[in-house]
Amino acid sequence: MIDERELAIHPIVPDSVRHNTQVLSSIRSLTASLFGIAAGILGLESYPGFLFYLFGTLVVSALVWGVLAKGHPERFFESQLSGLWAQDVFGGLSSFVLTWTLFYGLVRS
Repeated sequence: MIDERELAIHPIVPDSVRHNTQVLSSIRSLTASLFGIAAGILGLESYPGFLFYLFGTLVVSALVWGVLAKGHPERFFESQLSGLWAQDVFGGLSSFVLTWTLFYGLVRS
């Protein structure tokens, strides 16, 4: 938990948090579509396709945590769990399924 002294030194600005959330949402939507394209081209079906999406989402979250947040997501998000790891996981699922079925149909037809 962040104490009062830490908040005085590094305040959490709601506009910045909102911007960071929007950027993360855009990254997740784009990567969900890219994972759908890859799953369709690879010909994944059923559970392996969804596991591919979940694994890819975890990799993207780890990359955001390590590269963009430099290992300190509490500086950029209010909550580390909901802000970085769990946000928009199911929102990107529809983009994933849409591109997955499209490219699966294109490749397999």
